[in-house]
Amino acid sequence: MHLRCLLVDDELMAQKILRQYIQLVDQLELVATCSNAFQAMEILKTDKIDLLFLDIQMPRLLGTSLIKTLQHPPKVIFVTAHEQYAVEAFELDAIDFLLKPVSLERFLKAVNKVIGVGLGLEDKLPGSGMEFICFRANRKTIKVFLDQIIYIESIKDYIKIYRDQEPPLLVKHSLAALEGMLSHHLFIRIHRSFIVSIKRITAFTSYDVELDTLEIPIGRRFAAQVKRLSLMKG
Repeated sequence: MHLRCLLVDDELMAQKILRQYIQLVDQLELVATCSNAFQAMEILKTDKIDLLFLDIQMPRLLGTSLIKTLQHPPKVIFVTAHEQYAVEAFELDAIDFLLKPVSLERFLKAVNKVIGVGLGLEDKLPGSGMEFICFRANRKTIKVFLDQIIYIESIKDYIKIYRDQEPPLLVKHSLAALEGMLSHHLFIRIHRSFIVSIKRITAFTSYDVELDTLEIPIGRRFAAQVKRLSLMKG
């Protein structure tokens, strides 16, 4: 697979970093770099673009607003420093939502969602296949292994991560942004305040899921996820 990409960001340093990352992936071809949404519009009118790396907070027109103006938008990976746009980004069917500063590992994970696993991206970054996410908490960086996570709870501007044989970890982070980072084969969002590990679910109904003795409600907005659980667990 070969993808023609357009990079749209008004920050020169962000442009430089993302260009370097894109150049590392053989399946990506950078067609152009723009500093605002209006420049991007002109290119999208004349060029075939498969994938947008799109900043959100830009002068005159937000990146999210640009997508709303397009009748047939390309695939989009939002890249921003502002967590508050995460929900809107995923409502626009974004492939991923990357928070600045973007690490190479996180960039490759997002790109893998577009071009598929097994195309050699892991070779670009030794160890990038490890199943963990790093968080800043208590003035240090903490490595959280995905297979140890039982569930994640949103508490205002924070998330609380419940793990095996570890105390809950409180991190200043958006649940919606974290949802975009997690594999949908391993985790499922069942409520505006909860994401759970699929393998930890021991039973479920149309109203809640059980993680051993713990019961977590299913939000009305996420009821369709129950059908997905039925297909995966049934």
